[in-house]
Amino acid sequence: MRPAILALENGSYFLGQSFGADGTSVGELVFNTSMTGYQEVLTDPSYRGQVVMMTYPLIGNYGINTDDVESHQAWLAGFVVREYQATYSNWRATASLGDWLRERGVVAITGVDTRAITRGIREKGAMQSILSTETTDVAALFTRMKEAPTIVGRDLVREVTCQMPYTWPRSGAPVQTERPEKHVVAYDFGIKQNILRMLTRLGCRVTVVPADTSADDVRRMNPNGVLLSNGPGDPEALSYAIKNCQQLIGTMPIFGICLGHQILGLALGGKCFKLKFGHHGGNHPVMTVNKTVQITAQNHGFAIDVSPIAHDVDITHINLNDETVEGMRHRRLPIFSVQFHPEASPGPHDTEDLFRDFIRSMGT
Repeated sequence: MRPAILALENGSYFLGQSFGADGTSVGELVFNTSMTGYQEVLTDPSYRGQVVMMTYPLIGNYGINTDDVESHQAWLAGFVVREYQATYSNWRATASLGDWLRERGVVAITGVDTRAITRGIREKGAMQSILSTETTDVAALFTRMKEAPTIVGRDLVREVTCQMPYTWPRSGAPVQTERPEKHVVAYDFGIKQNILRMLTRLGCRVTVVPADTSADDVRRMNPNGVLLSNGPGDPEALSYAIKNCQQLIGTMPIFGICLGHQILGLALGGKCFKLKFGHHGGNHPVMTVNKTVQITAQNHGFAIDVSPIAHDVDITHINLNDETVEGMRHRRLPIFSVQFHPEASPGPHDTEDLFRDFIRSMGT
């Protein structure tokens, strides 16, 4: 393995070995607490602009396969693990994690103290980072890192959204059930494929549209409902998405997931704020309005303050770690959203009934 270095904006740096592509990349460093599911993490467009560090120490032992992807490529800026395992064991595997990362140009480092780095992020908050296999000149790396843009105020959705509308699945008919078919238009802010799989499994016909598709164009498609997908970055940078959402409110049922939840909150008049170190992983506890606890998959660095719109929405889910809002429902309109990922990829299946709630909201 070649030498590699990870440097953080607080002045610390860590030496390790490269197991991905050669190069240098800059991004906000976040830690993910999932024990499995690194392939889904790597292909989640919500990680655009971020360097992802796995807190589970052994990564790569089940390789990579062609089925467990959430998009057509890897979007993250870099990948950090404690111990990379090149020898994999899985009957579905087609390649090692290292080979897969090299083919897709993702810089990756192993052999660093991920526990110490995680503790630093929890104490100091999210930090810019730079990951390199090209140089160990720490001063030069810090200079380059300071010159790079941060996530705040940056429109990363335009980098991950589709360019043209398409139907899902791209070939073949949706899964047929006894449920009457509903037509759903899904805004692609960085949509994960398992959201689309869940909708078609429940009998929906899905049209995926680019993030800047106008509300008028959506209405002309005559959908039964609109889904606002997950995606990367700062929701306040997406003025076009907030405007389109405002124009759709009150015209049809709307379901927002993750970034879609934040866009809906801003469209209704709520406020957005950045979390200290974000929520990333497959084991986050959330309490519902009925006082039941669900374990959720999450990936976001911003949250919504619903106090300005408390007269219009009810809080349906609360994060038990920091008491941030994890879900809301409009009091008069068929509109609701959640900050976590009910499609559970990777993660538990506690909240997949939310898709059935969405279908019920579209009527008979």
